[in-house]
Amino acid sequence: MKQYTIAVLVNNQFGVLNRVTSMFRRRQFNISALSVSETESIEYSRITVTFDGEELSKQQLVNQLYKLPDVVSIKDFSDQSSLSFDLLLIKMKNEPATREEIRAAAQAFNAEIVDYYKDSMTFRLTDNPRRIDDFINLMRDYTILEICRSGSVSLEKGSTTIKQIINL
Repeated sequence: MKQYTIAVLVNNQFGVLNRVTSMFRRRQFNISALSVSETESIEYSRITVTFDGEELSKQQLVNQLYKLPDVVSIKDFSDQSSLSFDLLLIKMKNEPATREEIRAAAQAFNAEIVDYYKDSMTFRLTDNPRRIDDFINLMRDYTILEICRSGSVSLEKGSTTIKQIINL
């Protein structure tokens, strides 16, 4: 199975997110990351979904999504033609024995300390999903107290926009 990230531009209407995610459920795709927000226009919202599946099944899903009345446009992102970033907040146990190792690892990943207490440190890291995974795996050697991670946000490289796909 391959991992896919697609962005679905939809009319900013009540219930649209439910209709879009229900399509994934009916097609038996497991959503591994989901990010939703208004766009530069309050008329539209952008739903970015990361999921695993087969190419043929993904294409059938996209075709079914286009049949939903509030779906305006869909963009399938590939690693070569897009930029994708996740946001990670990770709270680590702050112990004298491991403090400097944790800070050195965080510095190597350009993670920023955003909260510091005697018994905990919270780091923020914005990076591509693979690098976030690598950072989390490295931190597993220490005591992770809590993790909160956003879904991927993705844009196509260059001046092309999701709206241009359908000439809005």
